[in-house]
Amino acid sequence: MNSGVTRLSISLRSAEFPVWNTCDGPDISPELRIRGLRSEMQSIAIFALNPFEPGCSFTTWIIWNLPAIPLIPEGIPPEGVVTKPVPAVQGTNDYGTIGWRGPCPPRGEIHRYLFKVYGLDGMLDLPAGALKQDLIDAMRGHVLGFGETAATCSR
Repeated sequence: MNSGVTRLSISLRSAEFPVWNTCDGPDISPELRIRGLRSEMQSIAIFALNPFEPGCSFTTWIIWNLPAIPLIPEGIPPEGVVTKPVPAVQGTNDYGTIGWRGPCPPRGEIHRYLFKVYGLDGMLDLPAGALKQDLIDAMRGHVLGFGETAATCSR
């Protein structure tokens, strides 16, 4: 990480996903807390990844143009353009769907999900449904902050 990128502190509700964030519950997106935001950060982008799936970076959630606020609420609906509970745009995850797709490891396994959170210098001109690589390309040159966290899920 270069010296111009602020370290963000990211936290989830707990180190293990509550059932309501998983396939065994209503599968709603998790709450994320972000500390270290600077006034120059105009938006947030988030990737959620399951490194246990083939490819080492199986993306289960892609969301951007979130406001740069310290609490991203849970329950963001699986829609391309979201207005509530916060405004945002979501992309197509590696399941081929839009929005959060929660943990659903095989019975008897524990999977760890990574959340990569970026503070950006503006809103991105990227259409809903865009893919992971599209978001990575759009963020290039706009990242002012970065942080990550993880949570586990077992079944």
